[in-house]
Amino acid sequence: MLPINLDYTSGIPIYVQLKEALKNSVRTGTYSQGSQLPTVRQLAVELKINANTVSRAYAELEREGVLSTQQGRGTFVTLSQEIDYDKLAKLEKLTVRFWGDAQKLGFYDEDIQAMFESVRNKRNNGGESGV
Repeated sequence: MLPINLDYTSGIPIYVQLKEALKNSVRTGTYSQGSQLPTVRQLAVELKINANTVSRAYAELEREGVLSTQQGRGTFVTLSQEIDYDKLAKLEKLTVRFWGDAQKLGFYDEDIQAMFESVRNKRNNGGESGV
């Protein structure tokens, strides 16, 4: 099973966190085109969350064209877009460099993660990102 870290104190709904974690797993190739995901029940038990939460995340990903549920067979990755792995590798290098620079300045991982979340939330809400 892939590592999915849920933060119960972040204020972000668990199904949204799960949805983003699954999308990230697809983007990074952990789950590739045609891969079968765990059943709703399996994932709920493993993450110790309600099955309805997993079901909601899967349903939204299905609406977005990332997943497809086939009755009696399971849930599969069905990307509606191709992933540019070269660009993804460049993003990873940028992130590693940024993270290292921030740590050299004395910031802890939690501080850096919180800043990423803050900037993302500002951008998603139409606010300025300070960039």
